[in-house]
Amino acid sequence: MALLIDVVTLFPGFFKSPLAESLLGKAQARGIVKIRAHNLRDWTHDRHKTADDKPFGGGAGMVMKPEPIFECVEAIGKKAWVVLLDPQGEPMSQSLASKLAKKRHLVLIAGHYEGVDQRVKDHLVDQEISVGDFITMGGEAPALCLIEAVTRLVPGVLGNAESIKHESFQAGRLEHPHYTRPREYRGWKVPDVLVSGDHKELDAWRKKTAEQVTRRKRPDLLK
Repeated sequence: MALLIDVVTLFPGFFKSPLAESLLGKAQARGIVKIRAHNLRDWTHDRHKTADDKPFGGGAGMVMKPEPIFECVEAIGKKAWVVLLDPQGEPMSQSLASKLAKKRHLVLIAGHYEGVDQRVKDHLVDQEISVGDFITMGGEAPALCLIEAVTRLVPGVLGNAESIKHESFQAGRLEHPHYTRPREYRGWKVPDVLVSGDHKELDAWRKKTAEQVTRRKRPDLLK
């Protein structure tokens, strides 16, 4: 069964081009993944289609109202795993992407403005996820990052599933260096082991350089 991902957003047009391109577009065309973007304003009840309001107690910015979010998610399906993209959420990681890829139905809520009404977090959301310690214009870009990270792990999406086994973070460290033709460029040569045909030596080189790269760039991963 195809993985179904529903995105709840104030800006569904944000996803139109990215979801139609490259592997995401191909995966949907082949029926491996189905992704839908829902306009949150379709679940508002006033002629201005108001989806946000001033925060109680005062303060800068606006807060997304609970009613349209609840009604939209409930209309999509009550058995889905509901994720809120939020700076306060747990950090996105490769292991988390792997867990989400095993779900049958994901609903991603893209927050905006100062965030969503707390009652959405308390009574509707199953999980809050952050894509990093920085603030974006809204939850749309983080939602797209999550979609890409998750869908590429769904069987059949990548042309060569073997590549997943060796990429960064999959084994708790960064990936080894890559080279392609030409074998020599501006005096810089490709390491001889890569063209030696010795698979045992090649595997050892990849493991060694992966650890070196990780130790230099992300020593925290080795802890």
